[in-house]
Amino acid sequence: MARIFLKTLILRTSLEYLRLHVTFSSTATTRLSPVIFCSSFLQSCSWQFGACSRKLHVEADGPKPSPAAAPDRLPFSTVTQEDLAFFSKILPGRTVTDPDLLESSNVDWLKSVRGSSEVLLRPQTREEVSQILRYCNGRNLAVNPQGGNTGLVGGSVPVYDEIILSTALMNKILSFDSISGILTCQAGCVLENLSLYLEERDYIMPLDLGAKGSCQIGGNVATNAGGLRLLRYGSLRGTVLGLEVVLADGQVLDCLAMLRKDNTGYDLKQLFIGSEGTLGVITAVSILCPRKPKSVNVVFLGCENFEQLLKTFKLCRGMLGEILSAFEFLDSECMRLLNTHLKLPNPISDCPFYVVIETSGSNPTHDGEKLHEFLEEAMTSSLVTDGTVATEDTKIKALWSMRERITEALIHDGFVYKYDISIPVERIYQLVTDMREHLGGRAKSVVGYGHVGDGNLHLNITSPVKDPALLAAIEPFVYEWTASCKGSISAEHGLGLKKRNYIYYSKPSQVVAMMGDIKAMMDPKGILNPYKTLPDNLK
Repeated sequence: MARIFLKTLILRTSLEYLRLHVTFSSTATTRLSPVIFCSSFLQSCSWQFGACSRKLHVEADGPKPSPAAAPDRLPFSTVTQEDLAFFSKILPGRTVTDPDLLESSNVDWLKSVRGSSEVLLRPQTREEVSQILRYCNGRNLAVNPQGGNTGLVGGSVPVYDEIILSTALMNKILSFDSISGILTCQAGCVLENLSLYLEERDYIMPLDLGAKGSCQIGGNVATNAGGLRLLRYGSLRGTVLGLEVVLADGQVLDCLAMLRKDNTGYDLKQLFIGSEGTLGVITAVSILCPRKPKSVNVVFLGCENFEQLLKTFKLCRGMLGEILSAFEFLDSECMRLLNTHLKLPNPISDCPFYVVIETSGSNPTHDGEKLHEFLEEAMTSSLVTDGTVATEDTKIKALWSMRERITEALIHDGFVYKYDISIPVERIYQLVTDMREHLGGRAKSVVGYGHVGDGNLHLNITSPVKDPALLAAIEPFVYEWTASCKGSISAEHGLGLKKRNYIYYSKPSQVVAMMGDIKAMMDPKGILNPYKTLPDNLK
């Protein structure tokens, strides 16, 4: 890595070196900056079968149930010994009832939502999923589809005693076309495993997430996950070409197309992308994968204010153009948490804001020239104050960890209130500033980071323990603020259990009503992932 400063003579020397070597790896100035690389939560609630311990907002006229709290249990059937016998027959050795083995599947990754399911089913084929759902629909048994259980809105775990249907054993790659770059696989394939498979064949996944080591492609599609590469490759609504889905009644819907163009009738797969398992269980996916870039550079820069950061983004898009694949930001509070809880050193000098830029292309020389021209302009224009560049894999991963491990650092800071907001790019950080002013000293930390390239802010607020009064101060303020900007209360995490009743801040009532009609048509008994995505009372 090379350390880059604003001193004119040093800058010119560094840029001259880049022109000659295009490695960004050996120039240094005053010093080298190598990048070297729980606290537990109180559980939000203790769900007991048949009863709901509702979370509360605290108001002047007394407490009232939070819109994020679980509603009363719906009149689904309970699992009997006859049901277990049926499941054991079709899934020998893959019907789990041991409470110790069920524990991790009953609790979400944040340990903020806990269910009380007594049955975990692990099918391997779509036929087995079909049998399970046909039976459950006939018996009126609620089902909670579950992938890698990395969701952040309580959408991937049971609320009560729903049967957990895990796709973890549906992890086969079905086909890969090395000419078109179309991959077809089962829904339980882990994102990182798919990435490794493709890299051996000179391709990559169009999706990259911090949770790639455990999240599954079916869950990614069901939540329409965004991630770090959306700026370059777009959303899953564009890269997913086809889906195989099992409906609530066990019917298999084969939309597993492998064509980039198909204009025959309604594009039904779009119904299931982002539906969070409420309309059907995704069992297979076909997805368009880009070629693996031959040249990858990562730049970590510091900015004095958010206005300069936005100007840097504008300059970056103009000068890097087709090779720009990511533009991420984090604030100084994020850096403090990374330093404090994970002992990750700041690779550059302290700044109010930091930017992670990734370029990827097919020609190292061409990409290097474009990058150093951008850096020269950004620094001579005083848009950035410090920076470092990496081209080697280990150093690239080290720089990316400063962005990808923020969620981990937050967990160590206390109980986390997470908000995933989509708003106009120029107003992204204003919400963080306004929230700090609004909360005053009531929160331990208020941090902002996210995807500048697509206007996605991750606002995170921590407190030493779960605090209903703090939650009442955050909500609905955060949603009202977002609605005032015509933004979305969920950019990529989904609605799940926690945000379902806030949907009207982003969608008109007639749109939500139509969603309810679609749910009623496709899942009349409501057995698929109940209590999630749609509000308790449709207007």
